[in-house]
Amino acid sequence: MSERFRKFFIKADIVFHIFAALLLLIACGFMFYYALLNIFNPSRDSIIRLVNDVLLALIILELLWTVIRFLKKQKFLLGPFLAIGMIAAVRRILLIEAQTSTMEHVPVEKLYEIGLSTVVILVLMVAYYLSVKAQKME
Repeated sequence: MSERFRKFFIKADIVFHIFAALLLLIACGFMFYYALLNIFNPSRDSIIRLVNDVLLALIILELLWTVIRFLKKQKFLLGPFLAIGMIAAVRRILLIEAQTSTMEHVPVEKLYEIGLSTVVILVLMVAYYLSVKAQKME
């Protein structure tokens, strides 16, 4: 009896992962659609939104690859999540820079946020390096 439940839950888990992958693919399609709209309506703000949308699409694609790896029953890798964190931090830095580029005086909080995001990127890079080294040692 417990074996039947286990098999049912495994199949349900796979179905939900496939559904999640489809939703991620649709979300990525929408991000690229909005990015294209920003290309055809060039302005300073639309270029900022374009970069933001493309970086968000990259984050979504990294998540999609993680789901695909699960469905292929490949082993879990930490690297894609570290890459997502780095892309997200770079995206935030670019967004803050774009927002503050037109300001006469940049609030100190924005500078702290840029500094913190930079530290996050550095820590994630070290973690990525260590995870690659650990994989090679296996």
